[in-house]
Amino acid sequence: MRADRRGNPAGSLLRAFQGGLQFSCRDRSAAATSSRLYHFRDTAGSGFPCPEPALPPEQHQVPSLHPGAAASPEAGSKEPGRGEASLAHRLEAAAGDFPHPVMAGEGSAFTVLLGALEGLTLEGFQEFKTKLSHVHTKRGWNIPEDALVEATHPSTLVNCMGKSYGEDAAMDIAIGLFEEMNQRDLAEKILDEKVKEYKQKYREHVAREFLQYKEVNSCLGENLSVSSRYTALTITKKPWSQRGGEPEGADVSWGCADTTSAVTAQTLFKPDEDGQTPQTVVLVGAPGMGKTMMVRKMMVEWVEGALYMQFDYVFCIDCKELSLSKQVSVLDLVSKCCPHQRIPAGSILDNQEKVLFIFDGFEALGFPLAQPKDELSSDPREAKPLETTLMSLLKRTVLPASSLLITTRPMALQNLGRCLEGECYVEILGFSAAAREEYFHRYFKNDNKADVAFRFARGNESLYSLCVIPIMSWTICTILEQELYKKNNILECSKATTWMGMFYLSWLMKCRGSNAQQDLQQFLHKLCSLAADGIWKHKVLFEEKEVKDCGLDWPDLLSLFLNEKSLKKGIDQDNVYSFTHLHLQEFFAAMFYVLDDDEETVSDPEALKKNVNTLLESYSKSRKDLNLTIRFLFGLVNPKSIEYAGERIGCRISPRAQEDLLRWLQTRHRGLSHPSEALMIKDLDTFHFLFEMNEKSFAQNVLGCFTGIDLHDIKLTLYDQMALCFCIKQWDGVDSVTLRSCSFHQQQCREEPATVLPGQHPRQEELRSPLHPLCQALGHTGSSLQNLRLQWCGLTEGGCEALGTLLATHPSLACLELGDGALGDSGVRLLCTGLRQPGCHLRILRLRYTRLTSACCQDLAAVLGTSPHLEELDLSFNTGLRDDGVQLLCEGLRHRACQLRVLRLGSCHLTGSCCQALATHIGESCSLSCLDLSDTELGAGAVLLLRQLRHPACPLQALGLSVSALNEDALQELVALRALKPSLKIGDLLEHDTPQEGAMSRLPFQRGVWEGKGRLGVRKTLLSSRVAPPSNRNHC
Repeated sequence: MRADRRGNPAGSLLRAFQGGLQFSCRDRSAAATSSRLYHFRDTAGSGFPCPEPALPPEQHQVPSLHPGAAASPEAGSKEPGRGEASLAHRLEAAAGDFPHPVMAGEGSAFTVLLGALEGLTLEGFQEFKTKLSHVHTKRGWNIPEDALVEATHPSTLVNCMGKSYGEDAAMDIAIGLFEEMNQRDLAEKILDEKVKEYKQKYREHVAREFLQYKEVNSCLGENLSVSSRYTALTITKKPWSQRGGEPEGADVSWGCADTTSAVTAQTLFKPDEDGQTPQTVVLVGAPGMGKTMMVRKMMVEWVEGALYMQFDYVFCIDCKELSLSKQVSVLDLVSKCCPHQRIPAGSILDNQEKVLFIFDGFEALGFPLAQPKDELSSDPREAKPLETTLMSLLKRTVLPASSLLITTRPMALQNLGRCLEGECYVEILGFSAAAREEYFHRYFKNDNKADVAFRFARGNESLYSLCVIPIMSWTICTILEQELYKKNNILECSKATTWMGMFYLSWLMKCRGSNAQQDLQQFLHKLCSLAADGIWKHKVLFEEKEVKDCGLDWPDLLSLFLNEKSLKKGIDQDNVYSFTHLHLQEFFAAMFYVLDDDEETVSDPEALKKNVNTLLESYSKSRKDLNLTIRFLFGLVNPKSIEYAGERIGCRISPRAQEDLLRWLQTRHRGLSHPSEALMIKDLDTFHFLFEMNEKSFAQNVLGCFTGIDLHDIKLTLYDQMALCFCIKQWDGVDSVTLRSCSFHQQQCREEPATVLPGQHPRQEELRSPLHPLCQALGHTGSSLQNLRLQWCGLTEGGCEALGTLLATHPSLACLELGDGALGDSGVRLLCTGLRQPGCHLRILRLRYTRLTSACCQDLAAVLGTSPHLEELDLSFNTGLRDDGVQLLCEGLRHRACQLRVLRLGSCHLTGSCCQALATHIGESCSLSCLDLSDTELGAGAVLLLRQLRHPACPLQALGLSVSALNEDALQELVALRALKPSLKIGDLLEHDTPQEGAMSRLPFQRGVWEGKGRLGVRKTLLSSRVAPPSNRNHC
């Protein structure tokens, strides 16, 4: 660069800065010679004035400089711009002591000028002053003649120039004068320092522009930090020549998975395995994938010195704004990115390999990029039509050594690919699983709130899947921030999956260009018809002909919804289209059935017919893959969704489908063989549909046709629990709830203490009790719940506490069955707290397979003594209960308030030692009618027990005994008892309620609970895994 400058005529160094200082310099000592007018011109060749100092000369505060000294540390400092944070302080610290645009400390241009003047001979210094006295700037702010005479020292002269012209103009004047004096080395040295300072200024400008940003829904003056919000995206590199292939899974990708390799932003412009460094990188991503945010993060990291340090300048150009331009040059593009009119154009153009252009949102340009080669430009200063200038950059006819980074939607790839050579294609795949959780924490900036919100999304499989798209993660966080924390409990949030889709569609509509004002209703109907046709045919890729046949000829709108990609077919390449995500295709497929028809659609004989009943019947018969589509269908006809679509999106949704949906839910189980089964809801999807609809009156009309819930072997996610709780709260007629082998989504507690959210219970309690929301719903005002069965559901202590609260506050609950090896003594103690409350009217308590020991029997005895309503207690299959536990229970049985009629203690490892206490109670009790001691080796104790039963006052009607285990004496007593009381039922009364095989694999207590052997050494064959209703209990 230095060699090039020396070969230029006088003034060429000055033209290295695009700008505009006009001044004239006439040497009085050479008045006869023609005057030389120096003209700083812009790079297009039209001269324009230098931006003069904004303040009058006397207000320019340039500190005094002493010979050989740097600027004074007491000099004024620049106020850091908003959002510059520590970077701004670092830049300000490096700015030296001048209050004008930030300089580089001791190496500032003024310091260099001072050194240059001090290096001149006395004659040279005087010549410089003489030439300076003939300089006249346009606005006339020149150095007074008397001040110039008094400036006998270089430092004084530098002060005068700074006060009169300001830094930029003073440096330009000095460069021109040194060139005129043939002191090109000095001129070049000052110019190098100016370029260095400008680089620093430009970085500060980039920091101000990119460090902070404003979100769509942010308040006035509310800015967000890129560094605090940005979450790393998963990106993959795909060579253009290897594009194609079928998509993998639901996340439709425009490239082939076999040819991808994970990359990061740091490696985009680094040599590949062949040692080739790409000059052009195309960053591809669907709408909302985070392209612009990623570019913003790149700019911030470049300013901070963490990225792309091989480039002196990175110019980020917004293509939406650029599309408004008509005639531009490459240097005009640069000027749009720079904070001042005066830019070091020569330095930038001479070092083009140090320049990176970023074109963000290339699809917004919209033109075909098909310029003939002879129309392309090779001069960066030449202004041509925007399309021509861009083509010149892409085709490398101008600034061929510069680098390009282009972000675009897939729809623009084919057009763009025709213009590029040797480019590298990189696709944004979205958030990884870890990144999704990280984003929630960055959004909320509070671990507790972030955890609650993320669990909400993680508990809904459909929502969580959509969170791979950054804009969907933002949508969900935004809605949860607005809605979720208004409630007392996370499960009370009413915003379901459909609402997230509506919010996302609203965001897409905000992305429409100004030229996309076509009939939105007509476009959406055609788009939704394509989506529905694909769902029916199991298609996620659509050929170009299919898209055109649907009439989707709105490029500006189409690019918002569909990805375009090329697939190889032999030697040919065909374009195919796909929705951004399968769930979004299902959302638009559902919208097809509820959008209001326009005249064109009604008259189209080829259009897919809108028959909601056909959709519902297909789902009922075999097409379970339509579940999410139907779920969205319910959500779309919610009155609030209809209103939102009309006001915020601009499309019309008809509520007519509500009647079909209501009738279908009410009658879908009518074909069952047993009429009583038709009254039980056995499919979780019914609750999903009602929750998506989220309309209380609609839910009440459906649920009024049923009496209970019977769910088996289901892993209940948080979304499932939300749907279940919502429906139960609207269901006054629910009589029975059975959950068998159903595990609840278990929340994970942090080790550190958690703070309590406003209006909520302590977070750790909520995390330990996934059953708590269900119990709250079951106990809602108006509920008529009588029977609750929770078997093999992984109950915890927190769940027992929630059940205890339900028992204490819900007097209609008559039967509670808990069969769960995780319950244990501590869980039963918490349950007993509720059982002892006066509001508890429970009649039947069954605690089978719960790993009870004698340690909890004192609590149970207290319940027997204080609960006059309790009629049946079943503790079967608790092998830790043993004899001492039975003796404690008998103390409660002897209480006057005890009205227990049935006591089941089968397979509890009892011996004859417990028979004395039981015999005493049987003799004293007037209420106990059934005692089950099946699968128990009582030995001599059986004789004592059987003799007591002969007493005429003994009310016992059924006795569970393993007759095969009785000794000879006991058998003789048994014969005598049967002769005396032939109506007394004696035999094995034990029922084996075992968990289903699928549930056992999920339970930590799967061994040693039900497969252990009793003292008889032999187990009878396990009977049906279904629990018989209370009225059908064997013999009792």
